[in-house]
Amino acid sequence: MPPTTPQSLRTQSAEAVTGVQLMQGIGIMEAKGFWADAWSQVLKRKMAVAALIWLGFLAALALLAPFLASGHPITLTERLADGSTRVSHPILEYIKSTDMILVIGVPIAIIYILLAPKSGRGSGRAARIGACIVGALLTLAIVVICNVIQGAGSGRDAPAWAKSLGHRLGEVKYFGPVVSGALYVTLGVFLVGCFLPFLPHLRTRILVTLIACLLAGSATSFKWVRPLERFDYTQREASGEATATYTLVPWSPNQRFSELDRQPPLTSFKDAMKFPTDSPVKPRTFVLGTDGLGQDVLSQMMHAARLSISIGIVSTGIAVLIGVTLGALMGYFGGFVDLLLFRVVEIFMAVPLLFLLIVAAAVLPPEMRSTYVMMAIIGCFTWTGAARFTRAEFMKLRSQDFVQSARAVGLPLRAILFKHMLPNGVTPVLVDASFSIAAAITIEATLSFLGLGPADQASWGKLLSSAQTSEGLFKWWLAVFPGLAIFLSVLSYNIVGEALRDAIDPKLKKARV
Repeated sequence: MPPTTPQSLRTQSAEAVTGVQLMQGIGIMEAKGFWADAWSQVLKRKMAVAALIWLGFLAALALLAPFLASGHPITLTERLADGSTRVSHPILEYIKSTDMILVIGVPIAIIYILLAPKSGRGSGRAARIGACIVGALLTLAIVVICNVIQGAGSGRDAPAWAKSLGHRLGEVKYFGPVVSGALYVTLGVFLVGCFLPFLPHLRTRILVTLIACLLAGSATSFKWVRPLERFDYTQREASGEATATYTLVPWSPNQRFSELDRQPPLTSFKDAMKFPTDSPVKPRTFVLGTDGLGQDVLSQMMHAARLSISIGIVSTGIAVLIGVTLGALMGYFGGFVDLLLFRVVEIFMAVPLLFLLIVAAAVLPPEMRSTYVMMAIIGCFTWTGAARFTRAEFMKLRSQDFVQSARAVGLPLRAILFKHMLPNGVTPVLVDASFSIAAAITIEATLSFLGLGPADQASWGKLLSSAQTSEGLFKWWLAVFPGLAIFLSVLSYNIVGEALRDAIDPKLKKARV
């Protein structure tokens, strides 16, 4: 064994060292950045690590749910009248444009962020995360505009100009009826995005806008014409017309069997539907049972993970954006601006959010009770916490030397607020955002439990509401599984928020040092 020297000890970490050893370089650890040190403290907690694992598993389910749980076969082999066979892939034919974008875009974004260099201005991990967020917003804008045009073109109560626009975009002959609708929308967003100053470098701006437009435009163009969804594969299998190969969970969340009302877990589909033992129908199982409409519970829970995560993250993002902007103005200017805007904060704090959502769900037509509307309402009325945290931080920072220096050199107000002051005062807001995501998930589950959630969309709260039958019977699997998912998700966000709050607490950090 080689002898231990001070030079070899310098590379080793020590729990406790003396002053002489420190002078020799023993026990000196490489300095970490603020967020790197905070996350290292979070990862030291076993409960926080378990919470992150659950949230990562939930995010993977939300991303891959259309491919893991679908009543459309992966491969359908049909026997034609002339004796030949035809092979098709229904799961790809009925996939939505948003699913295509998520499955392709999210892995690309993760790889792009992980391959970021550790140093380098404008090319670090933080800069790449910002570029991915901008690209996601542009992609979302294209998808939303295309969905609005599609709905307007086929809606009965839509204005005449909207119907005309929807039909014309779907019938242009230059690029085909499928591609033409999304083409104009994508081109418009690309031209607007290239001139918006959301990224510092023009080359990065054009590249991010181009990738987002190509991804969203191609996905929406291929899915511009939506086929009528049918689940007649079982009948075709029983008659011997076709054979199908299904995915891991062979049920869609909206696939109904009226004969299978609230069947217990591990129910065999073939036995419950009373098919003969020699029937060519492949055996399939409802692993977590069915609900009151005869829909598979496991498939609904997997697809409902996407609704909960998207509402929590997007609504909290809207709230943080509004709250940070108004809080920065209040904390920086003070005086009359602070007095006026804080009265606005108090007005929004007095609005009961749950009752507002209930009223909105009762007033709005069913087609307007969508995920986007719920996200917007929750985000526009939950920004007060972010505004107050930002206001308090900016009031402490506005007298600091670096802020006075920025004023002295004549930097614009936007650069002072959001480039110099915000990175030093946004930490409490980000910690509060984790608790806000948990609250948004709870609100969505409550609305869906009351039957006021997004129409025709799987939700954990909707499954909970079907646990009690009209006859007064209680079906335990409809309460245990979705209730456990809600509990674990909300608890995980709260655990991560508490761990992050303790990690950035200056008093606890000083005690650790």
